[in-house]
Amino acid sequence: MNIAIIGAGAGIGLQSVLQALKKGHTVTALSTNTDQIPNHPNLIKIKGSATSPVDLKHAIEGCDAVLITVGTKNKKATTLFSDIATTLVKVTDELSYSAPVLIITGFGAGESKNYLNFFMRTVISLFLKEQYSNKTIMEGIITKSNIAWEIVRPGMLTNGDVSSAYKTISKLEKGVKVGKISRADVADFLIKEAESPKLLYHYVALTY
Repeated sequence: MNIAIIGAGAGIGLQSVLQALKKGHTVTALSTNTDQIPNHPNLIKIKGSATSPVDLKHAIEGCDAVLITVGTKNKKATTLFSDIATTLVKVTDELSYSAPVLIITGFGAGESKNYLNFFMRTVISLFLKEQYSNKTIMEGIITKSNIAWEIVRPGMLTNGDVSSAYKTISKLEKGVKVGKISRADVADFLIKEAESPKLLYHYVALTY
């Protein structure tokens, strides 16, 4: 299948590119910086922005699934995530795009904020508050759209290897525990879910 990976230059996005190619898929990779993405016969690299309707349309048109994996190291107030969501809704509407779109936000966005452990609540409030506020707005824009969405909320990200030994939590309940998970395992989930979607229109937490 042809998978569009938006935010493919690093982190979960880059891991997703590598794993998708290893499994024989064709990948269209969009990133503002494609330098770290190795060349491959089944890879189309697009240097551009997820907030550009032209770039995003170019990346997702004709693809069988879309993974939105954009992150930022900017800890100041940002509209990056909501801007991406707005652009995504515009482009998918124009294309009448009906294939699955998997969007990475994070555990702590939306309603999941109420289920954070003390440590993560502290980390987010001190260092990532603005990011998570905007990720919550992003989720709202996406879930009110016509997109065949799935919101993926990983716990604290690590650089560990693929283990496939993670939990998927699609229902928030008192006492739920969401801790660490590797970027590689998040990518593993995204590719498997793109291949065979089982949790569309769900908010899915990922953890060990």
